[in-house]
This record gives sequence, structure tokens and C-alpha cells, in this order.
Amino acid sequence: MTNPLDLLTERGFVGDVSDPDELRTLFEAGPVTFYYGADPTATSLHIGNLVGIMAMAWLQRAGHRPIAVAGGGTGRIGDPSFRDDERPLLDAATIAANLERISEQLGRILDLSTPERGLIVDNDGWLAGMKLIDFLRDVGKHFSVNQMIARESVRRRLEEREHGISYTEFSYQLLQAFDFAHLYAAEGCRLQIGGSDQWGNITAGIDLTRRLHGGKVHGLVWPLIERSDGKKFSKSGGEAVWLAADETSPFAFYQWFLNVPDDDVGRFLKLFTFLPVTSIAELEGAQLADPANRPAQRALAEEATRIVHGEEGLATALRATAILFGDEPFAELDERTLADAFAEAPSASVPRQRLTGGLGVLDVIVACGAAGSKGEARRLISQGGVRLNNAPVSDPAATIGPADLLAGSMVVLRVGKKRYFLARFV
Repeated sequence: MTNPLDLLTERGFVGDVSDPDELRTLFEAGPVTFYYGADPTATSLHIGNLVGIMAMAWLQRAGHRPIAVAGGGTGRIGDPSFRDDERPLLDAATIAANLERISEQLGRILDLSTPERGLIVDNDGWLAGMKLIDFLRDVGKHFSVNQMIARESVRRRLEEREHGISYTEFSYQLLQAFDFAHLYAAEGCRLQIGGSDQWGNITAGIDLTRRLHGGKVHGLVWPLIERSDGKKFSKSGGEAVWLAADETSPFAFYQWFLNVPDDDVGRFLKLFTFLPVTSIAELEGAQLADPANRPAQRALAEEATRIVHGEEGLATALRATAILFGDEPFAELDERTLADAFAEAPSASVPRQRLTGGLGVLDVIVACGAAGSKGEARRLISQGGVRLNNAPVSDPAATIGPADLLAGSMVVLRVGKKRYFLARFV
């Protein structure tokens, strides 16, 4: 398969293309410079962004040149696309810190070793110095307010939100359109890629590039990725799976992919791994033959974790999985992994000073809500149904001290086979 448009289509990265025949011809003519943008509105990218990074990586592997645009300028405004509320405006120091982390995450997957192979740019470099009058005269005059209002992302906010949309966010599409025109002139960029929620912004950039420079450029978007069980990738909804290990541990990242529904696993293998489609077809067959062993999900989780967190991160995830679902004590698990693993477990805060001289395990069981009284806690222990940090508790008179705390701040209780409780010492 020689044309990358066919490759991207086969792997699920193509929803709409501005001019498929011309883009196909452009790819066949030689290396194409293209870009994907991500605003630094959070301290990490998430797996929704990973779709874009993987699309960039596939195009780069096919011999084309990626530009990763970290939106230090547009991030000061915030893209209103398909949001129900306005983004908080971030200060310059926060944006700079976010940019540094995001750049590192992009560099882990893309080859950005030389400008000829690919590069990261910050659009604050060309947006921050623009004067308002110049921008309105040179860029704003090419936009029809009627067309801007008609765009779905704006129309939704006008129709469904009591306070509508601010002029700040309304102007975002002009800034992103100018990014495309600038990159065309400065870097010879001929293609912008993104999720389907960016279609309006991308087509605005196509039109502006033509008007300002007489250039023919293209846009390609993929459908927004959702799981068949309805779980989303939304960071605004608090459900994001982050690419930063200190925000979503390699263990939790691995587990998220390991637990995708069977209906999604083939599609996600194409999007989130570099496995050939022939290998993916074999894994889907193995999944049908032995669904309980989840061979396709295991391959997906391993490959995706390796891409984002490297071999060391994958080893950490596999080790944590073996510990958490085995009989080994939890002592070597870090705080982030513990927090992710037991995020849904009932928890209680216990004053740290109660550890002085040893705190009775019965008191901890009751404090966590695992038992209603010390008598009930004692019966649970006598029945062999209590584990502390995954080690069996056999003595009701046992105590815990500072040395028993995981990551220096917590203990994990398991009552029965599946009931977990967390005590945090503060």
C-alpha cells in the first residue's frame, strides 16, 4: 500500500477529507509537510490526542514531515468546539509549564530530531506579536460573521447555553485559520489533520490560505473516538486517560486498554498500535476463539503502553498488574499506581499521630468502614477474610506503624475477595 491516504483509511483515521483525489495526488508527488495542533490547556495530552499523534507517526513513517503545533497562543483563548462552557483563561507561566510537558510527550512518539524530519512549534511565536488593527484588517476581513455563526460548534453554544459564547472564544477560529496560512507560508505546510470537531476550523484555514497566499491546502479529520460502552475520553468530563505517568500511571493506562469491550478491540488496535493489519486480524480471530483470555486486549494494552511509556513503563505496568491481582504484598507500588488502582475504593482519613506506639488493626478496619464494630472486625479476621496491604491478617491484636504505610501515607485493606478499603494517614 503506497499511498498514505489508503493506509490511514484502512486504520480508521479518515472521516472527512477536503479533496481526497487532490490529496492522494499530493502524497504521490513527494514528501508532504502537515500539521496537527494541541493547545496546552492541561498539564498533559490524553488518549484523544494520541489518535492525532499516531496519525502523525504513520504519515512520518510513510516519508512525510510532521509539524506538531503546541498552541501557546491559541491556548490563551481556548477552543470552544463542542464544549458547553467556556474554558478558564490560563496565565503565561501555566501555559509555559504545560507546553514543556506536552512537547516531551510528542517527542516520545515522533522523530523530531531534526527540522527536516519533523518539528514542534509554538503558535505564540507568530500570534503574540500581531497588532489588533493589523489582524482585523489582514485576517478578519476574509471572514463572514454569518458563516462563523453557522458553524456547529458556535451554533450549539448560541442555542443551548444561556450566556452564549464570548467574543474571545468566537474569535478562536480566526486564530487557528491563521496558523494554517502561516505554516503554509513559513514551512510549506499543505495539510492539517485533526478530530472531526476541528472540521470548521480546518476549512476556515484552507479558505484563508487561499485568500492570503493563493495556496491550495487540504484538511483531513477522523471521527471522534468513543467506546461502544459509552465511556468517553473527555478531559472536561473528568474521564481522560492522560499520557503523563504522574497523572495516569502506566498501570492504569495499561488496565484501561486491557478492559476495552470486545466490540472495540480491533478498531483500537488499528488506531493505537503499529501492528500490521494482518496481525490485528489474527488477534481478532484469537479473541473469538478464546474471549476469556482476552488475547487481543492484552496485545492492545501492551503495545499502547509501550508506545506512550516505553519498555520501562510497560514493565512497571505488568509488574503492578501481577502484584495487584496476585498474592504479593503491595510494598513496591508507588503512590500514583495505588491511587489509580483503588480510585473507586471507599477511603477514610486517619490522623497520622494515631500511629504513635502502634495503631490497632481493628481500629483501622472500623475507621475504613470495612466493619461496623471491632467485634465484627475481629470475626472477619478469625474467618481469614482480611488482608492488609495484600498480606493476610491472622492476629486481631496486631498493630500497624509508620513502616507499614504504602508510599508513606496509606494502607489498603481487603475484606473477602473483592472488597477494598483505603486508609490515608494525614
